[in-house]
Amino acid sequence: MTPETVITIAEQGILTVLMICGPLLLLALVVGLIVSIFQATTQIQEQTLAFIPKIVAVLVGIVFFGPWMLSHMLSYAGEIFSNLTRFVG
Repeated sequence: MTPETVITIAEQGILTVLMICGPLLLLALVVGLIVSIFQATTQIQEQTLAFIPKIVAVLVGIVFFGPWMLSHMLSYAGEIFSNLTRFVG
């Protein structure tokens, strides 16, 4: 296995991780920003108030984006396993 092959596999892995985690992280970021603006305008300074909407939003995001995320993970794992015999042998 050449160093270029290892770097290519690592790049694909990092890109896959970013594509899978990106929508959920953006969703949590947007919900957190909305809750923070709400807290600033109403002057409610409860620290635990931000966690519940984020958790609910991420769970809804997993339900919505779950099949897409799973298909990307399975396609990447399939590529790795199909190329494994070429690299090991």
